[in-house]
Amino acid sequence: MCGIVGYVGPSTPSARPLEVVLAGLGRLEYRGYDSAGVALVCPTGLETAKRAGKLTNLLGELEAHPVPDATAAIGHTRWATHGGPTDANAHPHRVGGLAVIHNGIIENFAQLREEVRADGATFLSETDTEVVAHLLARAYDGDLTQAMLAVVNRLEGAFTLLAVHEDVPDTVVGARRNSPLVVGLGEGENFMGSDVAAFISSTKRALELGQDQVVTITPTSVDVVTFEGDSVQAREFTVDWDASAAVKGGFDSFMDKEIHDQPKAVADTLLGRTDASGDLMLDELRIPETVLRSIDKIIVIACGTAAYSGHVAKYAIEHWCRIPVEVELAHEFRYRDPILTPRTLVVAISQSGETMDTLMAVRHAREQGAYVLAIVNTHGSTIPRESDAVLYTHAGPEVAVASTKAFLAQITACYLLGLYLAQLRGTKFADEIQETLQELQALPDKIQSVLDDEAAVREVAQAMKDEPSFLFLGRHVGYPVALEGALKLKEIAYIHAEGFAAGELKHGPIALIDTGQPVFVIAPSPRGRDQLHSKVVSNIQEVRARGARTLVIAEEGDEAVVPYADILFRVPQTPTLLSPLVAVVPLQIFASELAKAKGLDVDQPRNLAKSVTVE
Repeated sequence: MCGIVGYVGPSTPSARPLEVVLAGLGRLEYRGYDSAGVALVCPTGLETAKRAGKLTNLLGELEAHPVPDATAAIGHTRWATHGGPTDANAHPHRVGGLAVIHNGIIENFAQLREEVRADGATFLSETDTEVVAHLLARAYDGDLTQAMLAVVNRLEGAFTLLAVHEDVPDTVVGARRNSPLVVGLGEGENFMGSDVAAFISSTKRALELGQDQVVTITPTSVDVVTFEGDSVQAREFTVDWDASAAVKGGFDSFMDKEIHDQPKAVADTLLGRTDASGDLMLDELRIPETVLRSIDKIIVIACGTAAYSGHVAKYAIEHWCRIPVEVELAHEFRYRDPILTPRTLVVAISQSGETMDTLMAVRHAREQGAYVLAIVNTHGSTIPRESDAVLYTHAGPEVAVASTKAFLAQITACYLLGLYLAQLRGTKFADEIQETLQELQALPDKIQSVLDDEAAVREVAQAMKDEPSFLFLGRHVGYPVALEGALKLKEIAYIHAEGFAAGELKHGPIALIDTGQPVFVIAPSPRGRDQLHSKVVSNIQEVRARGARTLVIAEEGDEAVVPYADILFRVPQTPTLLSPLVAVVPLQIFASELAKAKGLDVDQPRNLAKSVTVE
């Protein structure tokens, strides 16, 4: 989960190493904000600074105690695993002239620590990372790469490591196993980071690193070897967004900006997906068409918000393709001995492409002979590299920890997959598919219209900031929308919130309804699914009769809900299967505004980090 940055530049010391690392940490702070620190290789030797708390605490320390100009630097922003968020546990960890930073968990750290302690080492922190620092210092004999190779083969678990040594001022060495690391390619300088946001203001050229690889960067070279020391050629790619996409752009928070990015995120994810005749053409899907035609089951694996996008996909794909779809939480998937065959398609959804639970499930699925398709937002990430095929969303960087635009982009990508499978398998006529695509292409404008009317939602959120609990109800595709609406409030407002399938209400949850209890209800379109709509209207009546305060999201023209809605939020008329793209937006706005009204940091909620890279 931690954010890591590495930089090496010209041999003449300057302020640039520190500037690059701090800028990168600022863009990576969403990955962890329990502490932050830097290590710089300076003419006078190694200089370090680190502080518990957010990055601003480190900036204050550096302002009070400036560091000299440098030629290389590494920086870290932490999500605490081993040891609490204290100055001592903050990275980098230093032994003599060597400093190391780490993302992940070293599972065999206890036995390694006892070994190093028996050799006379003194430990200053509670972290597993400090063990690695001691091991590297013991292995170092003038060649930092060889020291890294000697150490990584003794480590168990998931890790990305970056190390510098004052004896080699022109070198940063990194290693990765089950944890993200990318290289940025510059002119007379090179970079490393947890993701491309670390160096996007300096270069758009990047290298993907594979599993179990060590990389050594100097100002003019990048060398990659396996953990066995064999040279490999890393694949270069170009980042398709720039640094301006990772700034707030005048909004109060990244979350607000990303909510407003959603029309573009959906439009960009749809862009270029059809050929001249209007047929869907998903070039990234490198699974043979014969295989896709033979698929008899789809399993979606994901966590959190991504799992809810998978729930939406289930309704759409089953309806369009007549293929059974299961949705599994990735961290439960491989522990229940799932039934997988070569005719099973596993769809792995992850914004970062590094979610450890999902990555482990991907590996298990492939070991069992299933085909795996990744839906991710981040180029160069691990999950698409270890899958059979990938369908990239094009949401741009998502900095706020609570996902918004990635959710809509994931749903859009799932729709594209469902329609493509329907086209291949002939379960829908070409004109039906093109009609649905046209309806999808109209969605960005509809999402924008919801955003244009956000003031009413924000006003209600401000008035309800002291409510202790919220319930969310939905049927069909409204059910995952209800789950996502509840998750957003839990994530950023720290309020008890639960999402339920509306029909489940009378089987127990209705006991929670008391006078004044706020209940959000996602009303389906009355057009074409009258029975579904009438059932939800009945649910609204049930909770209102027991004193609930109903907040209803309903499409324009739906008058049947008006008598039973204490507060009504309108969204544009949209086909039922596509309606989550508009119905969830008021819930995102509501959560963001309520959290701000409570004085909370909506971008960096407590205990959370953007990318979960530990199991």
